Amino acid sequence: MAARDNSVIFIKNSGLKTILSEQQLALTVKRLAHQILENHLKLSNTVIIGLQPRGIFLSDRIVAEIRKILPEETILYGKLDITFYRDDVRKSLHIANATDIPFSIENRKVVLIDDVLYTGRTIRAALDALLDFGRPSHVSLCVLIDRRFSRELPIQPDYAGKVIDTIISQKVKVCWKEKDDIEQVILLDS
Repeated sequence: MAARDNSVIFIKNSGLKTILSEQQLALTVKRLAHQILENHLKLSNTVIIGLQPRGIFLSDRIVAEIRKILPEETILYGKLDITFYRDDVRKSLHIANATDIPFSIENRKVVLIDDVLYTGRTIRAALDALLDFGRPSHVSLCVLIDRRFSRELPIQPDYAGKVIDTIISQKVKVCWKEKDDIEQVILLDS
């Protein structure tokens, strides 16, 4: 049985809750692109970096939205793999993805983009990895979902699509058409 609560659909007794539907996800991506542009109106000194593997689906969309808004503007966009900067790399097997940052970030403003901010450890690793490409003048963080009460490190997003309260046994799954044949964000009870 489904009950509507604003724009969130909760399916009772199934352990599944829709956080963002396909339409809400598209609107959220547009809003995040506009928010980034509010603070980075001149993109000449700003670079956008999507975090591999899941953050690039969001960053690809945000960059596409910015290109629609500013078609004449050059956007420096890169993709960063943080596998070997993780603090748990020795504990479990991680498959590395490609890093593609064909420019220096020295003295530039960097907007890091990832799908879900949970403990903060991925972002800590990304900050370490970024230094291999120069020393940025400023780094801001854009996430689709902020699981705000789950942080292990003092890291907060500058731009968040949706802020949610979860418990440790719950999992946030972001589904993208390219990977999952559907677009939505759901909360699962383990």
